[in-house]
Amino acid sequence: MTELLEKAFSEVSKLPELQQDSFARWLLEEIASEQRWDKSFSDSQDLLSQLAKEALAEHRSGKTRLLDPDSL
Repeated sequence: MTELLEKAFSEVSKLPELQQDSFARWLLEEIASEQRWDKSFSDSQDLLSQLAKEALAEHRSGKTRLLDPDSL
């Protein structure tokens, strides 16, 4: 465990039990969310690659135009 994480847990351990549990739930949810994002991205690499190839082909064939933020 890193020093920073140890320091964070040390500080959290000083909080009342209810706040510690709240922090623990939040941290576990964040970790689960990151794991879901990682899985989603790793599972979609082929699709993302294909979409990128299609976008580049459209751009090369003149089917795209520069985005003008003022016209949004």
